[in-house]
Amino acid sequence: MMMKQKLLFLGIFCLGLFTIALAGNGGRKKSASTSTTTRKSAQKSKALIKNNTIQASEKSSDSIIAPAVAIPDLFETTTGSSNGVKLNPKAVSFVQDYMEANSKDLLKIKDWGRPYFNMMDAVLSKYNLPVELKYLAVIESQLKSTATSWAGAVGPWQLMPVTARQLGLKVSHKLDERTNYQKSTHAAAKYLRDLYSEFGDWLLVIAAYNGGPGNVNSAIKKSGGSRNFWAIQRFLPNETRNHVKKFIGTHYIFEGQGGVTTLTKAETAEQISAVSQLLSTRNLSAKELANTKTIKVSGKYHSVIIAKIITMDIEEFNRYNPNFDRVMATADNSYELKLPEEKMDLFVTHKYQILNESVQMLLSGATVSAITTSVSRPMARK
Repeated sequence: MMMKQKLLFLGIFCLGLFTIALAGNGGRKKSASTSTTTRKSAQKSKALIKNNTIQASEKSSDSIIAPAVAIPDLFETTTGSSNGVKLNPKAVSFVQDYMEANSKDLLKIKDWGRPYFNMMDAVLSKYNLPVELKYLAVIESQLKSTATSWAGAVGPWQLMPVTARQLGLKVSHKLDERTNYQKSTHAAAKYLRDLYSEFGDWLLVIAAYNGGPGNVNSAIKKSGGSRNFWAIQRFLPNETRNHVKKFIGTHYIFEGQGGVTTLTKAETAEQISAVSQLLSTRNLSAKELANTKTIKVSGKYHSVIIAKIITMDIEEFNRYNPNFDRVMATADNSYELKLPEEKMDLFVTHKYQILNESVQMLLSGATVSAITTSVSRPMARK
């Protein structure tokens, strides 16, 4: 009897322990489940916060990038550039993409290439060419003297052997002057001058420089006689068509705006005033500008008399003050005269004498025949 009671109590005790253990395990499961639910809730909260943060960041980025979307407006409205030059709508997309992809690398060239650009400015000015044509050397060779194309063009200006020899350069196995910055720039300037004499339009000149005059003339013929680059571009080789647009894009990167060399002849007449065109060839180095004084003059001043009185070479005077006589002959009859400091002092001292002699020269008829208001053309080949 006693044994049966003991066994009964033992069984009840074990059952109680089992029940307690089961209850504890269930509590742990419940706690784990609660913990899991909490973790899941936290993860959802984090995901929500992260998602909201990303969306907010994207919205913020959109607001920052928004001005880039407006780049075409910069090109298409006169408020986008200080000189009022607009980019042809047919070039906007290409030029915008080109600028976004190449600005960083090209601005590095602008930095280390400054000495070469200064030399090119001087040479191009000597031939009465727009100094912005130097950017052709950037897209042709990245300004590298050793650059060589698959077709055999060599040097910073990528001149072909036959063309280089015709322009006076020596090209042989022992000596290739196409790699000489100074000499090749003179040769390129002669070539550009001759191309302008043939086409009278800078975009066609750039197309002919890349693809040859024959391709440009062929495109003009196929288009029905148009001499507008944007009308004939579809008849040009793809490389030449894009070459012109790359030049325009490079011009915008380096200058921050367009200019006479990024426009057709008709666009130039429409967008750039006659006086601005006449002044477009003025170019001075940073050192020269630092030693330059400027004064606005009006009246019947003449370059020959000014140069004589201040003892300055007439060609040097014209480099500082391109088309002086032509601008003074326009309805504006005013000019921002730039001279080296010591020469300006002489001008101020003798300006009444200079004006008097200039008037006497004009009255006597001993002036350059036919001073007109038309835009100057590059100098004729000697």
